[in-house]
Amino acid sequence: MKKRLINFFVLLLIIVTNTDGFGQKLITKTGTIKFQATVPSYEEVAAENKSVSAVLEQSSGDFAALVLIKGFRFKVALMEEHFNENYMESEKFSKATLKGKIENFDSSKITNTPQNFILKGDLTIHGKTKPVIVTVKISKAANGVNAIGSFEVKPEDYDIEIPGLVRKKIADKIKISYNFLLIK
Repeated sequence: MKKRLINFFVLLLIIVTNTDGFGQKLITKTGTIKFQATVPSYEEVAAENKSVSAVLEQSSGDFAALVLIKGFRFKVALMEEHFNENYMESEKFSKATLKGKIENFDSSKITNTPQNFILKGDLTIHGKTKPVIVTVKISKAANGVNAIGSFEVKPEDYDIEIPGLVRKKIADKIKISYNFLLIK
């Protein structure tokens, strides 16, 4: 069931990002997103999701990524449970998305050396959408490209409530790191 749901979302991403029907799309279903919200002197607050779907339309630079919230794995099971039930409300807000355009993207100029590009788009987390500007390091890979980088978000920007009891144990800004091997 989960695999079918992921495949459905990948197909949806392909349809949504299709601009002319003739472009060359690069995709992944095994991208990685990690987040780090640890505060010094407290227990690590971090998780990783290794089944992120993403699509890059090479001709236009259009980009879309989708992550299922329940796919994040923590070192501590109780922390994962609280993350899904109390903070992210993953039954109600099951996914997060990033849709945008990589500025001045030209696939013919991509080399083995990572180059910085700017992605401008909309990030949707916890049902709330905000505009973002993200730096993406892109390099050539076998049959596609590798896109890596990181950015920060504030939980309150996405209406994620952190109870006062644990507020000082969670960073004000959450660092999100991503790594996508996008292939033909």
